[in-house]
Amino acid sequence: MIIKEADDKKPAIRDLQALLSRPDCKADARKRVEQEIRNIQAGARGEEEAAYEMRVHWGESKNWMAINDLRIEHGGLVAQIDHLLINRFLEMWVCESKHFSEGIGINEHGEFAAFFGGKPYGVPSPIEQNAKHILILRKLFDSGAVKLPTRLGFTIKPDLKSLVLVSKGARISRPKTKIDGIDAIIKNDQVFKFIDKVIDQSNNPLLMAKIIGQDTLEALARDIAKLHKPITFDWVARFGLPKEPPAVPAAKPEPTPEPPKAAAAPTTTEIAQPAAEPEQKPKQKLVCHSCGASVTYNVAKFCWLNRPKFGGNIYCMDCQKTVSVA
Repeated sequence: MIIKEADDKKPAIRDLQALLSRPDCKADARKRVEQEIRNIQAGARGEEEAAYEMRVHWGESKNWMAINDLRIEHGGLVAQIDHLLINRFLEMWVCESKHFSEGIGINEHGEFAAFFGGKPYGVPSPIEQNAKHILILRKLFDSGAVKLPTRLGFTIKPDLKSLVLVSKGARISRPKTKIDGIDAIIKNDQVFKFIDKVIDQSNNPLLMAKIIGQDTLEALARDIAKLHKPITFDWVARFGLPKEPPAVPAAKPEPTPEPPKAAAAPTTTEIAQPAAEPEQKPKQKLVCHSCGASVTYNVAKFCWLNRPKFGGNIYCMDCQKTVSVA
């Protein structure tokens, strides 16, 4: 039975991706943030591969309990356990899951190396990592922080065992020299057969005496799962960035095109020139219609007022006496 699934890693990845969009995340910090994202994604893939195998073989079983992604704090110590498998014999398999896509190599000194691009690079020993997790778990159980099953007044102590699970597509290069714990490094898809074989080969006559009921097993597993304390990271501080990103200056608005300028009015220093008057027709010359002599305006006016006599023409005073209009 699956008691606890792995914590969701997506929020942490989103927070890290948000750091990459900050203008003050320089090249060195950016490189480390990107590597952290890859580490989280690779770890999640490795844990999911192993969790899938456990779900297939023990997901519906009431004789096995699986707790994934369990983080326990005790006495100032922290155990980050990828998978904890518990059966009715009170055997607890502490599984450290690793996703080495190109595999791992172990030398005769028990030193580990992973591969990237075919080149080895040193990594911490997962055997030693798991040994520390088991030590912290043992101290936790000894402290009474978790109520263990009893029989005839005696507490049944769990039997803690170590397993290192490697991606099923990775290669494992083992040394010829015997190294303690190296046999417990297996691939994800071998976990069921490996544990089943160990149980079959066990010759401990007291094993059956330790068997507990299904309800007791489930209650114990849930009590352990309640101790889970998820961790939160201050990613900003971890990568040496200021708490608040620098303010981004607002974009300058595009200049508004100016309307065409009207003709400037004349300044006070300019002398206004009067508008040119329309060209006038020259005044008509007042002359006598008969003799052509010039006449005054009054004489012409007299002729105009006496149109019936002069026929609308202008005559000088002398010619007026002799004018006869038919």
